[in-house]
Amino acid sequence: MVSLTLNNPVVQAYIVHSAILALKLLSLTVLTALARMTRRIFANPEDAKMLRGGKVKYDDPVVERIRRAHLNDLENIPAFWILGAFYVTTGPAATFATLLFRLFTVFRILHTIVYAVIPLPQPSRAIAFGIPYIIMLYMGIQVILYYVTAL
Repeated sequence: MVSLTLNNPVVQAYIVHSAILALKLLSLTVLTALARMTRRIFANPEDAKMLRGGKVKYDDPVVERIRRAHLNDLENIPAFWILGAFYVTTGPAATFATLLFRLFTVFRILHTIVYAVIPLPQPSRAIAFGIPYIIMLYMGIQVILYYVTAL
């Protein structure tokens, strides 16, 4: 029987990395707002009126790059939360599970850096995206295998 208490190091690692990822996700909202403010580019007329010289523009390359990075997080981090929570229930080795959670978190942060903060040429973004994606696939497959064999 798997212990799902807060004393379980796998549960603790999952919680810590989930919190880091939530804060990272929230940080992109701030990064988008800062880009809009410094560039005086807004999506709504009432926002543009706040700053002298502000204008409504939907295709600013800097703002849109940050928004795409944010959207990518919104597509991937919730999947990690679900698959990671299910993976915890399979009773993985604490060291290996913590390594997976840590790698996922580090590479998602790197993804944001190479996508939205300091854009680097490919394959940097592909690697920063691919490693967390492979980790999610692995966790999902492990969950399915664990529970299919339990049926």
